[in-house]
Amino acid sequence: MHASQTYVNLSFFQPPAFLMIGIPGMETIHGWISIPFSSMYTVALTGNCLILLAVRRTPSLHQPMYYFLSMLALTDVGLALSTLPTTLAVLWFDQRLIGFNACLVQMSFLHSFSVVESSVLLAMSFDCFVAISNPLCYAVILTNNVIIRIGLAIVARATLSLFPVPFLLKHLNFCPSKVLLSHSFCFHPDVMRQACADITINILYGLYVVLSTVGIDSLLIILSYSLILHTVLGLASPRERLLALNTCVSHILAVFVFFIPVITVSMIHRFGRHLSPIVHALVAYVYLVVPPVLNPIIYSVKSKPIREAMLRVLRGKS
Repeated sequence: MHASQTYVNLSFFQPPAFLMIGIPGMETIHGWISIPFSSMYTVALTGNCLILLAVRRTPSLHQPMYYFLSMLALTDVGLALSTLPTTLAVLWFDQRLIGFNACLVQMSFLHSFSVVESSVLLAMSFDCFVAISNPLCYAVILTNNVIIRIGLAIVARATLSLFPVPFLLKHLNFCPSKVLLSHSFCFHPDVMRQACADITINILYGLYVVLSTVGIDSLLIILSYSLILHTVLGLASPRERLLALNTCVSHILAVFVFFIPVITVSMIHRFGRHLSPIVHALVAYVYLVVPPVLNPIIYSVKSKPIREAMLRVLRGKS
């Protein structure tokens, strides 16, 4: 009995660290690739921080719509910061090693912020629906207390959904020869496939998380916009219809910017293993970096109040 237990302990292996590739096949030009990546991270952090400051310093923006936008901006900052340290370390300094536990922590934050972003976009679709279908009761339905509860529920949902993932990985046996990650960050499908063990439970739980968060959220967003469209078509004049739809244009673009890459990366990881590693890497970067970059641009272009408030922040005016 004791000998058997000793054998199990000796045969169980967890790597002290993983080795990150970066962008496969382009290792020799990582220095050049770091320029657009550094620019995108700068735009993402600057743009989203400007939105947060603009909403905070502008009393007229203290409304549910802009509170939800602040949640989205804060989530995008978290999503960018989750991958920035390791990505730039690989591209700038060729620092490819990441400790096993540090990898699990990064992975947890990365996927948690993704779930939070999906949930915030769902909350914003509900905000659009209430604003268009019942504008007279908008302020009564979406009070500050309701918004705070929605925010807490979003964080709790992401935390509880992702909490088991690192523990499931900690119980896997890894091979000393399989410690090479396909990205410059820790991505759950990538990490679990380095194991030399049955990962069926990990795959099923990962699928459950995707379907119960992003899957349900996307369906509910489609339902919300079906109801919004039904309401808009019932308005009397074309001008009223256009004005009503215009209030949600920014959100619609943000939904496409987030959900199309999410769905693409999920499909590729499950059905596109035959594709080139560079395709997997680029799609993952689009999924994680592009939404934080584009969301501030979308809202600053499409929303005049946000654009003017951001310009006042830049000029140092309150």
